[in-house]
Amino acid sequence: MPLRLYFKNGKVKVEVGVAKGKKLHDKREDLKKKDLKREHAKEFKIKAR
Repeated sequence: MPLRLYFKNGKVKVEVGVAKGKKLHDKREDLKKKDLKREHAKEFKIKAR
């Protein structure tokens, strides 16, 4: 994935970064956090009425 693009001595240079995908347990953790956040927002919305 290109990170930076610049010119040097009349040539274009691209700085490239290599990345790995998330592991399965990381994805599960993020889904749990997202669900909790959604539940809290829902409860707050109900209480605010």
